[in-house]
Amino acid sequence: MTDRPADNREQFRPADHDNDHFLLTSVVGSYKKPKWLDRARELYEDDADNFGDTEWEEAKDDAARLITEEHERAGLDTVVDGEMRRTEMVEYFAERIEGYEFNGRVKVWGHNYFNKPSVAENVEYGEQWLVDEFEFTDSVADRPVKVPITGPYTLANWTFNEAYEDDEALAYDLAELVNEEIEQLVDAGARYIQIDEPALATTPDDHAIVGECLERIVEDIPEEVRIGLHVCYGDYSRIYPEVLDYPIDELDLELTNGDYEQIDVFTEPEFTLDLALGVVDNHTAEVESVEEIKDNIRQGLKVVPPEQLTISPDCGLKLLPREKAYAKMENMVTAAREVEAELDAGEIDVPAAGETASADD
Repeated sequence: MTDRPADNREQFRPADHDNDHFLLTSVVGSYKKPKWLDRARELYEDDADNFGDTEWEEAKDDAARLITEEHERAGLDTVVDGEMRRTEMVEYFAERIEGYEFNGRVKVWGHNYFNKPSVAENVEYGEQWLVDEFEFTDSVADRPVKVPITGPYTLANWTFNEAYEDDEALAYDLAELVNEEIEQLVDAGARYIQIDEPALATTPDDHAIVGECLERIVEDIPEEVRIGLHVCYGDYSRIYPEVLDYPIDELDLELTNGDYEQIDVFTEPEFTLDLALGVVDNHTAEVESVEEIKDNIRQGLKVVPPEQLTISPDCGLKLLPREKAYAKMENMVTAAREVEAELDAGEIDVPAAGETASADD
């Protein structure tokens, strides 16, 4: 079994960080696209318009630069470009993996649809998926860049499997492709990778399959590369404590939306990974106050000490108005910095550490 978690979070501490304690702040990935980018896509997809590849690439670059700068302005320690170049979390990758084909759009929830693909033959690695995206974002960012990538279990589970004996076999082949892509991202300089597996909590009996996928994904990936796993929805008691055996550094969980009703799930046995705690709700446009978010951060200290705590939204923010998403991020960072200062001063009890933290700890 791969030897993780690794001690690799300190590399993301900004040089000008004021507090002794450091609560790493980040986002999950997706973000509301500017309206003009949606219009640019319409022009690009309309053969009658004189809007070609050059113009479309420029529009995506401009949007990625805009959102990356927005994340940095909010004060985040690690940033994402908001997935400005991506469509949907399965569709985007299926378009780039040999063996997939598309048969039309299906309704997933509410009024949301996506182009659900089919696996018609064995999958193979063809073109790079995310390296260009990372290299551009890294070139315009002052802060470290996190790269979200849809995991093989979700890629298998959310497609029609017409080529493999079962989804498990498909997931294992996809894991090998994800590993190949991550190796190329690491060669390009990426140091923070997030595997998105929302399907895990909806089919928790398959946690062993996800574990084997992750073993294949992280094979030969250096320990200084931070590997996170994002999971949302579902009954977490059905995957805990099994997830502690996963070869990851950080487990990212949606908990705000459920008012932390499941937080006690992770207190026994001891949570040995880093916890990326969702502290703002991506399902509502109501902006949480700094004090509300500080209360949410303290929920995480029931599970892990500060040096294992990452602060994040519950999930991607793409369905929220941009001004609301930005306000949530800004308040989230302010809350994290205030909690750090209170930890330095020894003013906050840390149940996970069995003590009150101070700057001398």
